[in-house]
Amino acid sequence: MNQSPSTATTPEASSKAPGMVIIGGGLSAATAAETLRKEGYEGAVTIVADEPEIPYQRPPLSKGFLAGKEGEDALLPLPASWYTENNVTVLTGTAAKALDPAAHTVTLSDGTTLPYAKALIATGAAPRRIPFPGVDLEGVYTFRTKADSVGLHALLEGGGKNVVMIGSGWIGMEIAATATELGNTVALMGLEEVPLSVAIGAELGTVFANRHKEAGVRFELPASAAEIQGTDGHVTSVLTTTGATLPADIVIVAVGVVPNIGLAQDAGLAINNGIEVDASLRTSAEDVFAAGDVANAMHPVTGAYARSEHWANAIASGKVAAKSMLGQDAVLDDIPYFYTDQFDLGMEYSGFGALTKDAQVVVRGDTATGEFIAFWVLDGRVVAGMNVNIWDVQDAIKSLISSRRQVDTAKLADPKTPLEEI
Repeated sequence: MNQSPSTATTPEASSKAPGMVIIGGGLSAATAAETLRKEGYEGAVTIVADEPEIPYQRPPLSKGFLAGKEGEDALLPLPASWYTENNVTVLTGTAAKALDPAAHTVTLSDGTTLPYAKALIATGAAPRRIPFPGVDLEGVYTFRTKADSVGLHALLEGGGKNVVMIGSGWIGMEIAATATELGNTVALMGLEEVPLSVAIGAELGTVFANRHKEAGVRFELPASAAEIQGTDGHVTSVLTTTGATLPADIVIVAVGVVPNIGLAQDAGLAINNGIEVDASLRTSAEDVFAAGDVANAMHPVTGAYARSEHWANAIASGKVAAKSMLGQDAVLDDIPYFYTDQFDLGMEYSGFGALTKDAQVVVRGDTATGEFIAFWVLDGRVVAGMNVNIWDVQDAIKSLISSRRQVDTAKLADPKTPLEEI
């Protein structure tokens, strides 16, 4: 999967005239490059990726790839050969150190200066780091990259480890499920009384919590780490803020991420919980765009800024950014989407999370069976929908959301009424 700069098209060969420079090595970067070529752009395209990998996607890292059920191909939105065949330069293991919007240049970690006609910042996000006492002990990990997933799999695959998971969000729950399935003993803590309740509410979070409990996951909620304890430099236990002591061979901290705004901030771009962009993903600097986890975009449906850290947004924003870079009329108006797999619970979610806080939750089916659809209804309209172990309904859910039509909640809750008829 690794690709060194020497195996990619050389910058000199592709920079006779300033072209498109994409900063970042994730799914948004790959999608933007692919879209530029699909839309007929024939100029230079250079991807600057600070990891020693060609662009890859992250969702499998905490699911099938971590479990050893999926190989490296599952991480690749585009095979290595695509970049060579489409004359796209990939500079791996190379960081962008400075962006100069006035000069239209990007300075790289090796001192190279790349001129650009248009630049896309897709630098993603980094794990939030909290200075717990003992966080620097051997055996304490954060989780974000392919290297993180490879290293953690090697530790977990034999089973028999005591794993303490700090973080009760999607990544924390996915890793907890995977670690348990690999034969480890897992304790999970977080600041919520019910895991995932910030995202989907306590009632629905309980569905996932109960499945974890059935599998043997121990929950310490609400709680955080008062101290990560160790002997001879290696972690041995975690003392929680509630006074419990959890034995630990491995501690994983997954308490969210923060957008990688340093490059943009130093360049003087507008920052607002990420890089502030309009609906076409234009930043405050001419000819500079932003996409993916780092971009806080104005959404034309809600009329509010939203920064999404999910897979579907990386794809959608990569496409929109590329088209905008080419001067086309394009706006990021997709309905946000993500999915999770935990034990035998598979879930898809579409909708506007920011609008669900005061919404009514309507459940179609029985949550106790692990097969149901939940809808969030605000002012008579569906603003989000989540299907659990029920498939092929996402198109209908998205139609309910995008149409903004008034719905009959009784019909919405009735499994006998086709969603298309509501």
